[in-house]
Amino acid sequence: QVQLVESGGGLVQAGGSLRLSCAASGRAFSRSAMGWVRQAPGKERGFVAGITWNGGTTDYTDSVKGRFTISRDNAKNTVYLQMDSLKPEDTAVYYCAARLSSFFTREYGTYDYWGQGTQVTVSS
Repeated sequence: QVQLVESGGGLVQAGGSLRLSCAASGRAFSRSAMGWVRQAPGKERGFVAGITWNGGTTDYTDSVKGRFTISRDNAKNTVYLQMDSLKPEDTAVYYCAARLSSFFTREYGTYDYWGQGTQVTVSS
């Protein structure tokens, strides 16, 4: 089992940066692929970024490529999402999710554990 707690959200102006952290507990973390998923008001949850169990492979939704970076530190049981050049359309609740597999997917329904979410608001 994996418990996830996100932090680092907040209010930032367009063009600014935030770094989200997701602290995990549970022995399965180091063997789990991780993902960040976001949900804007009135919209469905959508994949943002994913990383394999060892950090060897990452992927991003097209709208954040070149601006966001996902990484993980298995020694610290933590996954990060560095968000640069933020835009108002990035405003959403951001969720960290764990998948009991070495590989992530873009389908948020395939993740097994979820954090409570952290709000990111980008003002124009």
